[in-house]
This record gives sequence, C-alpha cells and structure tokens, in this order.
Amino acid sequence: MKILIAYGDANKYFHLKEFGEALSKLGVEYKLVKDIDYVVGFPSKKIKKLIQSNRKFKKLVEEFAPDAIFVDRQNQFGVEAIKAKIPLFVLLRGHVWDEVKMAKKTLHKGPIIRSALWFRNKTAERCFKDSTMILPICTYLENIVKERFPNHHTAVFFEGMNPSHWYQTKGTNLKHPCVGLLQHAFWWGKTKEMLVLKKALKSLPDVHFYWAGFGKYEKRILEELKSFDNFHWMGAFPWKQYPDNVRDFLSEIDIYALPTGMDLAPLSLKEAQLMKKPVLATDVGGVSEMMLDKESGFLIEEGNSGKWVEKISFLLKNENIRKEMGNKGNEFVTKTFNWEISAKNFLRLLDSCIAKK
Repeated sequence: MKILIAYGDANKYFHLKEFGEALSKLGVEYKLVKDIDYVVGFPSKKIKKLIQSNRKFKKLVEEFAPDAIFVDRQNQFGVEAIKAKIPLFVLLRGHVWDEVKMAKKTLHKGPIIRSALWFRNKTAERCFKDSTMILPICTYLENIVKERFPNHHTAVFFEGMNPSHWYQTKGTNLKHPCVGLLQHAFWWGKTKEMLVLKKALKSLPDVHFYWAGFGKYEKRILEELKSFDNFHWMGAFPWKQYPDNVRDFLSEIDIYALPTGMDLAPLSLKEAQLMKKPVLATDVGGVSEMMLDKESGFLIEEGNSGKWVEKISFLLKNENIRKEMGNKGNEFVTKTFNWEISAKNFLRLLDSCIAKK
C-alpha cells in the first residue's frame, strides 16, 4: 500500500510527518510532499510553474504510483488527483464556507482578488464533491459537511499527538501565578473573544497573562489589553523552533486559557493537556470534543467574563485540583488523539472505499 500525502502550510508538515510515520509502522509506504511544489493552480503569479505543474504532478504519480492521495487543503493538487482517478481523501481543518464569506466581507473587496477567491472556491468545491471521502477534524465540522454534501462519504479524522514530544523542561522566565494563551489573531470573529479577559485582568492584578501569537488583529487586541500591567505579549513563536518553544512556554504556565469565538480542534488545547496543565476554553465549535469539561478543565460560555474570573481564581487557589486536572487531561489526549489509532482508522476507511469500487 502506498499513500501520497500533500501538505500546504509549512506549520502542518510536522504533524503530517507524524501521521506518515504512523502509517509506515503499519506497513504502508508514504511520501510527504508540499502541494505547490508539484501543482500550481489558477490563478497564480507563477506562470512558469503553472505551465509546468501538470507535467510535474504526472511524473510524481508515475514514479510513486500511490494507491490513494491524502491532502490537507482543497486546491489544484486535489483536482489533479481526481483527474488521475486516484482515490482522494480531503482533510478538512476549517469551516471553509464561513471563512470565504468573511473574506468577501472584510479582506478581499477588490474585483481582481474577489475573482481569484471565486476560482479558488470553485476548485475547493470540486475537491469536496469528487473526492473519495471528506475527513473533518471534529464531529461539529462533520455535521456541517453533511448538511452541504448529504450523500457524500465523510468520517471524523482526529489528528493525533505524539506524547513523547511533550515533557517538562526548564521553561521560560515568567512571573507567577500566570495564565498562558497560544493563539493567532487572523479572524476577528474568533479573536475578539480574547477581550473577555479584560475583567480578569482588572479583577486579578496579581495574576500575569502571557499571550503568544500574532495576526491581522494583533494590534486591535493589544490596544485593548496592553494597558494592563499584568498582560504580556510575547509575539509569535517561529514554527522552525516548534515544538521546543511551545513546550518551554507550556512548561512554565500554571493554567492554559483559550478564549475564542470559534475553534474546531485547537492543537494548543491538546498540547497543554499533554503538558498536564488545567485548561479553560470557550465552549464553541468542536472545543468540547478536545477536552473533558470539569475533569481536565472547564468550558466557559462565550462572552461570560465573570466565569473566567471565577475559574481562574478557583484553579489558582487549588493546587491539588490543578494537578488532578492536568493528569486527567494528559491521559485523555494520550488515549484519544493517538496517531496509531488515527492511522489504523484511516486504513480501514481506505480499504472499505476501495472494496466498494
């Protein structure tokens, strides 16, 4: 069995490599490639690559001869797999339809960019409709996919974690007690929930809040929160230093917080639990599937600033409960988000799809 795995963003390489290694242990030969190294779809400024891309993809497929192709974004690479009549499995990490709506309203108002967005959306829709199976990363997202494609094959694909990467280190130099946040600020609908912490920052002046992240709306967040002496912005953590930088940060914090207006399967929430930290998170999207409410931490309803103050105070006053929740979270993530389990489940899906043909 041979599986070709194509990744898009560089920050996804690390985890898809772990998936590939899990497949390899099960006797599968895999090849991990960056999608745009082989296929550049229209529209593109790289005209030469656009002309050559079809030839490069054909050569890749001929030489490797995959039994299936697994892609982590919906672009021309997936379309070429469909044209080649190779079973295509599409990993879906986000609510792409909401993201397109938001992009049209806020980011892409010019006619040229809107046209490019239209082409990319059409490409994504073809990947979904003609794929062998769509693999949403949580049940919440799968339900959305089923509404749009009621007759299409779908299955939840829980991305695994490798516990061996997540162990206590010397950590970074932070002031205590402290709460840590690891999240970017690219979508206001998601990012604005961070402002719910204003009440906690004011009510708990001796508690330090450390935010690592960046994005289009970082300035807007900083304008609101940086006036508090106990709020500290650490900037972006470079992906080339991952997971070391994230591990050092999580080693040092007392509580992990994820105030978010929308999230599906936040990686940082799983990382924090593997590091045996109690977690607090907004109860939106698929977040409740990534933790155990009242066992590994607490879910908080969107916009409830008072509850953030209450739960942070409670956890900081109860060290034993923090430890109990940390241990429970580590056990939960280790058992639930396991690459070996994810790889075995994927192979079962692949076998069933091939058998039906």
